[in-house]
Amino acid sequence: MLQRVDTADNKRVLEQIYVGISSGNLEPLLAHLADDVVWTIIGSTPLSGTFRGKQDVIEHLLRPLGAALDGHVRFTFDRFIAEGEYVVMLARGHGTAKSGRPYNNTYCIVCRFVDGKVREITDYVDTELITSALFGQR
Repeated sequence: MLQRVDTADNKRVLEQIYVGISSGNLEPLLAHLADDVVWTIIGSTPLSGTFRGKQDVIEHLLRPLGAALDGHVRFTFDRFIAEGEYVVMLARGHGTAKSGRPYNNTYCIVCRFVDGKVREITDYVDTELITSALFGQR
């Protein structure tokens, strides 16, 4: 028997996660990540790669990102699109790197929800901006 997917609820959850991140609260994110989440950041930046499992995400993505930022990224949402298990969020983020450089990125985030939890995330972002603004490299 096929389980019904609540696309409206998944969109609401993803927005709630990023509203939390915008205010510096990671609890909604951590509460909704599946233990076996697979999170991919495209490109070849210091943050790029595929992180497998909640602990890997925390240790190798969230901590290094937090260490590079002065505060947190504040998100402005442009659109949420959902079909089946997938929700796509188009958004803009505004923040400042520890170096004082502006970190204003554009995001296309594709999430797959399974049983109300985020099982997969792929971040399509301006990778050059990550490298130059957050890590001072060119």
